[in-house]
Amino acid sequence: MAKDPLMPKHQGFPLGLPGTQWQYTIRRANPKVTPVTNWPRHRTMDQTVALADLGFMQALWQYFGTEPFERGNLDGERLCRLFGREVIAAERGFDPQSYFAKLKINEPLARKNFPEAFGEVKDEKSVAKGLKKKVRE
Repeated sequence: MAKDPLMPKHQGFPLGLPGTQWQYTIRRANPKVTPVTNWPRHRTMDQTVALADLGFMQALWQYFGTEPFERGNLDGERLCRLFGREVIAAERGFDPQSYFAKLKINEPLARKNFPEAFGEVKDEKSVAKGLKKKVRE
């Protein structure tokens, strides 16, 4: 009998925002799972933080749409920055420390807070180029 995976992996999901330190996925399960909680978003001097949030929201929308999804190998910090607002629990008895916890996009609020994330994008490199262009403006 095959051993159950410790963490579901979302094949084809972007790894992170190209050209920055910000990642969207993790490679392997960590015994000390980052609990998915609501982290405040503060304005910072580093604009790549906001761009990473936008890129992550865009990747979530393109990959999952309105369907509930498992946390899996999605980065805990990125999820925490959106959780409770644009990303919400999709099940009763939500376990914030489970890689199998179900989440979903709160589409009305996500469209309000990240309208650029819902445009048409061909691939993750075009996402990065569009976001970098926005920073220069």
